[in-house]
Amino acid sequence: MEDKGPGVPAKGAPGRILDRPARIFCLALAGAVGLLSWGLLAGPGAFLHAEPYTVIIFGKYLCYATLALSIDLVWGYLGILSLGHGAFFALGGYAFGMYLMRQIGARGVYGDSGLPDFMVFLGWDGLPWYWLGSGSFVFSCLLAVLAPGLLALVFGWTAFRSRVSGVYFSIISQALAYALMLAFFLNGLGFGGNNGFTDFKAILGRDVRSAGMSCALMALSGLLLMASYLVCRYLAVSRLGLAMVAIRDDEARVRFAGYRVERVKLFVFTVSAMMAGLAGALYVPQAGIINPGLFAPVFSVEMVVCVALGGRGTLYGAVAGAILVNLAKSALTGSFPLAWPFVLGGLFVAVAVFLPRGLAGLLARPGGREP
Repeated sequence: MEDKGPGVPAKGAPGRILDRPARIFCLALAGAVGLLSWGLLAGPGAFLHAEPYTVIIFGKYLCYATLALSIDLVWGYLGILSLGHGAFFALGGYAFGMYLMRQIGARGVYGDSGLPDFMVFLGWDGLPWYWLGSGSFVFSCLLAVLAPGLLALVFGWTAFRSRVSGVYFSIISQALAYALMLAFFLNGLGFGGNNGFTDFKAILGRDVRSAGMSCALMALSGLLLMASYLVCRYLAVSRLGLAMVAIRDDEARVRFAGYRVERVKLFVFTVSAMMAGLAGALYVPQAGIINPGLFAPVFSVEMVVCVALGGRGTLYGAVAGAILVNLAKSALTGSFPLAWPFVLGGLFVAVAVFLPRGLAGLLARPGGREP
């Protein structure tokens, strides 16, 4: 697949981070989160009343949008098509899911305050060593960032040092996600097997399904998306962003100029993985479940379609694509569940043929720059 595309960084100092599209994006995001929170907390009789289900769904969409943003950072600006980025999202989710499982305590089916229900069912005597510290909220949040980051660091260092790129990198990233999916399906690994984690009760002592917690999780998802957008925008308009686009367009020439291409790739790839891990950590309490299916390569491919539809190399296009695709998925899977994979594949082909720059390309000015 061709790696070139839009996404040439804007010229100027980092003050260009909050340009017109960025300001519109941040204001629209803050407004949507504020309206939904007010609509839920104000009660059924309030103007623009929001149901708890609507708030939870929108919070999940914001997490998907952050994952799409992390993919756009490495694909749209660096030319690295990762077909296994969902693995970092899932790792972050499992890291925080361990904390949520510990918070169930004696309220579980078996009433064991020390072990999650699935461990009691399987006859485990105690927590494995890698569960130590999972009862701490702060530790779990750090783990949700560090686990995906460490995996990306090791995987990226191995791949980039060997100069694996293009379709070969896409294939091995997909293989990584698939291998993790198979590993997490094992009951003996200590992560719930094919059932995963579910039946969450509380976060920091508060009911995870209360209206206040739903609004808080949605607001945190919005803040994470906004912060991730600004971080990506900062990288795009910086000198590093110029190097990223140069590597995307002609890696051999950048190497010849004396730049350490591997270091640039590794840094950006690791940052994007940590971003995806945080999104996964916020996704799990809102979804109410996490299982190995989240590692499935089809999930990563679906998020790549989101970025392609919105317009890679634009950042805001990736966010819009993630929300639009998941809205369509929610609508279609309810009525025609078997049709969604065909719709998704057809959408990807249609975008590649008719909208190579995505929906953001439709908004581009005649000179070729986005508004």
